[in-house]
Amino acid sequence: MTDSNKDSRAKSKTGCKTESKKAKDDKLAKLPPKESFSEWYHELLMTAEIIDNRYPVKGMCVWFPFGFAIKKNVYGIIRELLDPDHQETQFPLMIPENEFMKEAQHIKGFEDEVYWVTCGGTTPLDIKLALRPTSETAIYPMFKLWIRSHADLPLRIYQIVNTFRYETKHTRPLIRLREITSFKEAHTVHATWEDAAEQVETAIKRYSEFYSRLALPFLVSRRPSWDKFPGADYTTAIDVIMPDGRTLQVGTAHHLGSTFAKTYEITYEAENGEQKLVSQTCYGISERCIAALISVHGDEKGLVLPWEVAPTQIVIVPILLGDKEKVLAVSRELQSRLAAAKMRVLLDISDERPGAKFYKWEMKGVPIRLEVGPRDIEKGVVTLARRDGTKKAVPMDGLEEALLGEASELQTALYSKARQKHEARVKEVSSIDEAKAQTLEGVALVPWCGEVDCGHELENQVEANMLGEPQYVSFPEAACAVCGKVSRNRTYMARQY
Repeated sequence: MTDSNKDSRAKSKTGCKTESKKAKDDKLAKLPPKESFSEWYHELLMTAEIIDNRYPVKGMCVWFPFGFAIKKNVYGIIRELLDPDHQETQFPLMIPENEFMKEAQHIKGFEDEVYWVTCGGTTPLDIKLALRPTSETAIYPMFKLWIRSHADLPLRIYQIVNTFRYETKHTRPLIRLREITSFKEAHTVHATWEDAAEQVETAIKRYSEFYSRLALPFLVSRRPSWDKFPGADYTTAIDVIMPDGRTLQVGTAHHLGSTFAKTYEITYEAENGEQKLVSQTCYGISERCIAALISVHGDEKGLVLPWEVAPTQIVIVPILLGDKEKVLAVSRELQSRLAAAKMRVLLDISDERPGAKFYKWEMKGVPIRLEVGPRDIEKGVVTLARRDGTKKAVPMDGLEEALLGEASELQTALYSKARQKHEARVKEVSSIDEAKAQTLEGVALVPWCGEVDCGHELENQVEANMLGEPQYVSFPEAACAVCGKVSRNRTYMARQY
């Protein structure tokens, strides 16, 4: 029996008062069942102190400090992946109307979502200013000034900024917002179309590594022509399947060709002296990545966070029985050792009962909890409880190495569990009726000839969105679910957020 269990049984003998305290602890930690995903999600964001949705402007939220710490760690991975060959920068929030309106395709894609600033104080502005919905029209006039010759290429920059979109649909914290607080957008410039295409592939590989480190499985697809980024030659996207079977777009990479280069006259002098238009890409990730992280891994006890991004990786809970001072002294020594090993560790010496502390830190998604009691100390061990439910006694000697091993095992277990659920939600079908039934449960993989008319017919009859053709996967021939034409093409179809 662990000291924590012994403590719980001992206290239960004191009568109904103790039982009522335990019942109160259970009630405080209880979330709605995850099957009621929307209710569970909104409650978890508040209870675990991620996002406060009570700000008095619809679609704009406030990060709690704890949620912001998660975001900081998550975006630290993005920076680590981009910094070797990208430069971080920052462009202004406001874009002059005359620059914003230059690219017709692009504007048509955003015209209903733009916030406009029309006055400075009480003085009407000569030129309206758009709050960036995305930054192509802010950045590319500067690229024209920066790029002169082939020696300036390739150019790769990124920024992590807030963007504004007047969403008319139902807003959801971290998923569909009017202020996206943490939009990572990268913009690259290349000498040739082929170089830009290679950069798109590199972007998808970086995003794949990013989501793997979050232990999140995902789909990669080429968006259909009617759903690509406005002004792009093509768009490749990454989607995560949420617990209710809907998909969440969590990353995109766009090959822009020379569309914006023509509009903003971005050219370079080639080695032979000829002036040529550049080819460009852009790719982005928003805080939707955190929505996916929370939603896929979380459970009825609260958050489940991967070791790498958890604000607190280890919590030490002393079981204060017997020689309490000795228990506290050993707990503090362990805290000092683990902190010296660069682990994010917290010692909980609050007045709450051990059970209440367990519930609290499970809600916060702490990967590993260490319980330290007098019997543990006698044996030279600590009781280790992982957030996935694994519990064991671990020697204090060599604890640092043991914890890193447990963290690695926990990462593998998290991904394995998420992968099983992901794969159970994807099913290959052959007909429209089968696709319609499957998209009520998850993602349908549907034979599609690739023709636009058949694509629109699929979306209309299945009553779901076409995510596009799977990338990096090959399929045998099959008949298009609409026209019957035989090809190797498939498309993912799903209900989307």
